Amino acid sequence: MSRKESIPRSEYPRPQFVRAEWLCLNGPWSFGLDAAGNGEALGWQERPRLDEKIIVPFAPESRLAGIGRREFMPCVWYARNFSVPAAWRRRRILLQFGAVDYEATVWLNGRQVGFHRGGYTPFSCEITGAIRSGRNLLVVRAVDDTRSRLQPSGKQSMQYASHGCRYTRVTGIWQSVWIEPVGRSFIKSLRMIPDIAGRIHIEAGIDSPSDSLTLSVEVRAGRRVVGRASTTAAAASAACTVDLDHVRLWDPDDPFLYDLELTLRDSGGLVDSVGSYFGLRSVSLDPPAILLNGRPVFQRLVLDQGYYPTGLYTAPRDADLKRGIVLSKSLGFNGARLHEKVFEPRFLYWADRLGYLVWGEFADWGIDRTDGEAMRRLATEWTEAVRRDFNHPAIVGWCPMNETRLWRDPQMLRDLYLLTKTLDPTRPVIDSSGYDHFETDVYDCHCYEQDGRKFAALFADFAGGGKPFRNFDECAPWTGQPYFVSEYGGIWWNPGQRKDDHAFGYGQRPASKTEFIERYRKLTTALLRHPKMCGFCYTQLYDIEQEVNGLMTYGRKMKFDPKVIAAINCRPAAIEKASR
Repeated sequence: MSRKESIPRSEYPRPQFVRAEWLCLNGPWSFGLDAAGNGEALGWQERPRLDEKIIVPFAPESRLAGIGRREFMPCVWYARNFSVPAAWRRRRILLQFGAVDYEATVWLNGRQVGFHRGGYTPFSCEITGAIRSGRNLLVVRAVDDTRSRLQPSGKQSMQYASHGCRYTRVTGIWQSVWIEPVGRSFIKSLRMIPDIAGRIHIEAGIDSPSDSLTLSVEVRAGRRVVGRASTTAAAASAACTVDLDHVRLWDPDDPFLYDLELTLRDSGGLVDSVGSYFGLRSVSLDPPAILLNGRPVFQRLVLDQGYYPTGLYTAPRDADLKRGIVLSKSLGFNGARLHEKVFEPRFLYWADRLGYLVWGEFADWGIDRTDGEAMRRLATEWTEAVRRDFNHPAIVGWCPMNETRLWRDPQMLRDLYLLTKTLDPTRPVIDSSGYDHFETDVYDCHCYEQDGRKFAALFADFAGGGKPFRNFDECAPWTGQPYFVSEYGGIWWNPGQRKDDHAFGYGQRPASKTEFIERYRKLTTALLRHPKMCGFCYTQLYDIEQEVNGLMTYGRKMKFDPKVIAAINCRPAAIEKASR
């Protein structure tokens, strides 16, 4: 086995912003629990050995971390040594973190080099001035208090144990850590806006801009160059438009991706380069439909919560991210709600590659929504999440909140909607999935009625020209937006379960597989046949711990013949028939 194969999750973590030279820091680290928060006073920032060992990037609660500790861990420490390749001398070095839950402080050789607050978004530290020749000591402290009500924590349990639809907590580092060299100036961000007429608009953030710098862009379709452009990089942002001489749209049935290379040069030659990709596609609204590239596409979505039995938030292998999408598609789904979690970039990469429509959502559960500081933190991290994932063609909409109750200050929800639209005017935004709506591009509801006839009856008036079913009458009325049921089903199915297993699911358990399939068929067909329904989202793709309403087990084994489920899901929807 090669050294690279022995490093967990050794693939490049950021597929839309790739640098050829990099060093993965995943693998064994020293680890320590600091329950009293005294580590810094005791000098742990300069301590190379802590009490335990952990395998990064897996959270200490997970089995793959080699620890599997499930109690509350308000403060944990990590330490490891590394050496910088000799070829990187005289270059600037960046230390990158995919995600650390929740507040991360970073020291290199005893010197603080970074701080970040937010458990789902990446951050970078320049470590050039703190690096020594030979071995360097990297130390990370993660403070994580899921019971504070100040930090978004998604479905992580706020009780000691998992319960209902709340699962094992995740603390500290849970995505990859790596270093990479850059030039004296470098490309620090990339925003790509596709135009299906045959062009791509590029906005690149430049660190240390200069009149002598030129940013060049080259686009390839396979091996063929199909577009070039260049512009000066004299300011913090450099922009250009690349016209393409080969136009092929990204679509779930043909998820074609262009490759892109950005280079930064001056009179002395190459200063920095980044590789990326994009898809040409548009998302627009034409009620009752959501259009993809100008045509109605019924969104056959499934709820995916991004949990893995051995890795929790972190997939054991990159192949597991791809496999999850392949399995979902085999069940007849064309996309997913990425629920109460910001998924890692490599999941979105596979969604782009495989033509899988997803809604980017946030892990808003866990905060006190009436607390101004909690909402400020949420808005800051949500901004980072939208900026991180803006370029993925698979993302067809945003939703910052889930199942909000009626607020004392509904303007807060409107503000989140407006913030999201400002960050990304190219995609529809749902202010809060299900329950409350105060300002939204797409209207949705959650409905777990299990009787097929009663379920269909809830939406019958809407089909005849009346108002749609709403979870709360007190929220803003429907004003003609596209409408869908973004959570339904959740059918409880785990026949071997004992009564004392504290399981969770919706409705009475079916007596047989035949009864399950019939219930699934009636619920799903009611939505497919509805003339004003633009999609659905079934709860859920797989079981998670005690929640046993998945179409697969937690270990991703099919509970039913996927062809049977797919045959139900893939029946033509009413809005698809109407567009023919």
